[in-house]
Amino acid sequence: MRAARTARLPLLVVAVMFALTACAGASTDDGAATPAESVRTPSSTPTPRPIDPIAEWVDERMSQLTVEQKAATLLMLHAPGTDPAPLRAYVDAGVSGLILMGDNVPAGPAELGALTAAVQADPEAPVLIGIDEEGGEVQRLPWDGAAAADSLRAEAPAAAEAAFAARAATLAASGINVNFGIVADVTADPDSFIFGRVLGTDPGGSAERVAGAVAGEQGVVASTLKHFPGHGAAPGDSHSSIPAAPLTIDEWRAGPALPFASGIETGAELVMTGHLSYPAVDPAPASLSPAWHRVLRDELGFDGVVVTDDMLMLQHNGLPEFADPGENAVRAVAAGADLLLYVLPADPGSMGISVEGLVGAVAGAVHSGRISAEQLDDAAARVLTLRRTLAG
Repeated sequence: MRAARTARLPLLVVAVMFALTACAGASTDDGAATPAESVRTPSSTPTPRPIDPIAEWVDERMSQLTVEQKAATLLMLHAPGTDPAPLRAYVDAGVSGLILMGDNVPAGPAELGALTAAVQADPEAPVLIGIDEEGGEVQRLPWDGAAAADSLRAEAPAAAEAAFAARAATLAASGINVNFGIVADVTADPDSFIFGRVLGTDPGGSAERVAGAVAGEQGVVASTLKHFPGHGAAPGDSHSSIPAAPLTIDEWRAGPALPFASGIETGAELVMTGHLSYPAVDPAPASLSPAWHRVLRDELGFDGVVVTDDMLMLQHNGLPEFADPGENAVRAVAAGADLLLYVLPADPGSMGISVEGLVGAVAGAVHSGRISAEQLDDAAARVLTLRRTLAG
């Protein structure tokens, strides 16, 4: 969080000034002491450090939460259907987010607005209501008429800004406050799984249009860049496998990194990690990789919310190392994820999942020391900061 980082700078300045003042009053070259009280300096009143009301609110809210409640804030869940009751039940259980899929979308904008209003419970920290509204191949709202990637990538970046501004307004009008809609992947391969959804077929062109899309959504809905560190270089579909990209870290920096860096610089609030691997960096999928989370934070300077792609995709690929949903959740949080996304069926138990089970797994890892209390606090604080910011 940039504001919190900047707020600490005055303390460093004061410490340096204090050290310099102490040295100045120590002694002269001939050994004669110079009494500090003989040096007359104008009195001054220290400038008070500005108070960040959002950070202050988050600190107060965090002080009231147990480890288990903090763990619950890291969840974003789906329940099928247009009845708000199952979705509201998740909110009442303490989760921070809901993701709406096509099966949640009723007849029109007014009905959707009534559904989203019914699931909100805390006006000080609205629940995050997300949707995959890219346009084109991935579009949940039939009444979204804004242009999609298949046409935008042939137009100037201003067209992407205009399209996503219109799209954001459509979402906000129905109470949706997070769009998982900006594909920062890049590929020129028409046979690629992701080709129909990319905003550019080269890194530079994609970067310009990603920045335009983020600018279009700015201040209306929270923007999400996906699928970090880039699906275009990783052949295969991460819904059913762990695709691997044959790039080195330097090759990644020169190519797939550029659209993400551009979107982050423009102000995207969320980055979605993909269940895809760059073995030269880490054989683990990026969603579970501490190495990729460090790159995202330290190299790209992202200080917003890191959300995973649907965690059930790990189970769907059938690999035994991802069969345990509790272990997957722990690995994601330990790696650096802030928000765990689950597109759940009507009976989550059919996937071995429950809110209590996920919360228990993460909280248990904190109690055992596998996840530090500080790391849990940082993740929960980032999510709560986003929620408080969206309260306006």
